[in-house]
Parts: sequence; structure tokens; C-alpha cells
Amino acid sequence: MTRVMDIRALTPGYAVSPQISVEDMPALAEAGFTTVICNRPDSEIGPEQSCAAMRDAAEAVGITFIPLPLDQTTLTPENGIRQVEAIADATGPVLGYCRTGTRSTVIWALGQAGTLPVDEILEKAAAAGYQLDHLRPALEALAASRG
Repeated sequence: MTRVMDIRALTPGYAVSPQISVEDMPALAEAGFTTVICNRPDSEIGPEQSCAAMRDAAEAVGITFIPLPLDQTTLTPENGIRQVEAIADATGPVLGYCRTGTRSTVIWALGQAGTLPVDEILEKAAAAGYQLDHLRPALEALAASRG
């Protein structure tokens, strides 16, 4: 049985997904993704989905692979900027993935604070199925500090 990826667009150029596999890379390339950002630490997964295995599979089909593993201690505004810069530097659509897609959405939101209105960030996340209302105070403070 073929597994179906759960890709959710936050913007025209950035989508998120729960964990993907090496076998998904050709389909991602066919779908037009030029960059994949891994937001999942190797400590959470087996060797078949490690950053090294995923990088090899991505590069084999011409996709740029960027590891930016995140956990509770690394979901920071600085890494939000790194995520947004990686998206901006891409030559086409970008897919960020983690276990459920939530971290890839949160880190994008942290990077967008001060660029997009907080309401718009939360609306885009909610439209993709990620409720981040609990981040509103942090996003507003971050937006104010960057303003």
C-alpha cells in the first residue's frame, strides 16, 4: 500500500508535513519542491529516516536538503530566522518536516514575527491545521522587538 504524504501549505512557497521517508523524495521533486528542511532530530527516529539518509535521498533527486533539528530548547527566534532565511534562499517551493508538522510551523511563525502581522501568521497556521493561538503573546513580543 502506498503511503500518502500529508503536505500542508502555509504560503505559496512553504509547506509543512509530518515525517516523510526517503521513498517520498521523488514525489516531492515531481511536485516541484526544490528544498526540504528537516526539523526533526535524529534522536527521535531510526537510521532509515536520519538526516544523512534523508539528505542522500533528497540530493539523489536534485532537492537541496537542510538539517535544522528542533526540540523544546532550540525552538528559538534565532532558529526561526534561520528557517525563514532558508526558505527565502530556495530556488522554489520548500517543505519543512518534523514528527507532526507542528515544529516546522512554529519555527516558521517565529521567523515571520515582525514581518507578517501576528493575526495573519496564526490564520495561515490554523488554515493548515495547526492551532498556535498559545504563541500569540510570544509572537507579539517578538514582532515588537523586531519592529
